Amino acid sequence: MTSSKISARGFFGKLVRNQLFIPLVALLILVAINLFADPTFFKISLEPSSTGNLILSGNLISIIDNASELAILAIGMTLVTSASGGQDISVGATIAIAGSMILRFVKMVSPDISGGKFAAIIILSFLACVIVSALFGAFNGALVAFFKIQPMVATLILFTAGRSIAAWINNNDNISINDTRFGYFGNFIPGIPVPTPVFITAICLIVIALVLKFTNLRLYAQSVGINASSSRLNGINPKLIKLLTFIILGICVAVCGFIKVSRTSSITYSVIANNIEMDAILAVALGGNNLGGGKFNLTASVIGAYVIQFLTTTLFKFKVSSSEISAYKAVVVIILIFISAPVIRNWIADVRNKNLASRKSKIGKEAN
Repeated sequence: MTSSKISARGFFGKLVRNQLFIPLVALLILVAINLFADPTFFKISLEPSSTGNLILSGNLISIIDNASELAILAIGMTLVTSASGGQDISVGATIAIAGSMILRFVKMVSPDISGGKFAAIIILSFLACVIVSALFGAFNGALVAFFKIQPMVATLILFTAGRSIAAWINNNDNISINDTRFGYFGNFIPGIPVPTPVFITAICLIVIALVLKFTNLRLYAQSVGINASSSRLNGINPKLIKLLTFIILGICVAVCGFIKVSRTSSITYSVIANNIEMDAILAVALGGNNLGGGKFNLTASVIGAYVIQFLTTTLFKFKVSSSEISAYKAVVVIILIFISAPVIRNWIADVRNKNLASRKSKIGKEAN
């Protein structure tokens, strides 16, 4: 076997080991399936909306649009997973709280926001929502960081009580906003054919990219997740880092809650963001991140979020009922757990090392 073939195999081996490999391959598989089943799946057209404005329409636009909340959640969930070695299962219920808080604040400040105070009211409502969501995130983070409760158990409290709290905020009333401008943030701004949540997601990704670039958050979160005791000896405060990641996730939840209620200009407490926490965790796993904490790749998690939405849209396209979609996602989880299991990874590494040693031995004999 020539050295060029070995180098080619070495390149392929590096490609396979790249963390982006699995989500990108999953994305390509979904593209191939839809391209084979229905080439019109990828058609994008400019069509008038119900309000008469021209907007981009098509399955790809729906995927990018509907994955916005999940991609934003994947940011915070990745950081929490990295630092704490666990996941927050309360994000769906907390989104309900955030959305309810926004609607409550808008109604409390001004039942009619059709006047010139619209921008100020929306900004204040969003800031109030961010503060409340960050406090709930801090509550979860405090349980994990200071009381050393396993993250999934700690967040079970809000997972159970969150939607009831959301309903309590508005006295269990079905609050709705009549001003059409409130729906711009979850749908389309007149004159702009691209869904507004796409821009909001882009802003969130840019902000977190800048934070990771100009601060030590990435290093600290990974260090705490790998070995909290060792990071403490190196001057890092593990409790503070864990608390901070949960607060960041809380802010992500606030943005998602704002988008969710803006989409419908109302809220249904028991349905809003239902099961989104499972999709967020799956996005992190699909991105190849270790669910036990440590190193992470935020780009891979975000791609994983879009892959999940692509999968959901594909299943609906094939007329799979909503009650069965969870079963298909469970299959994906099983495959990911199998691939990421230490036993399997060690076995693959051993086989690869033996093959590499064997090839080098053959080359050495041929050279002699």
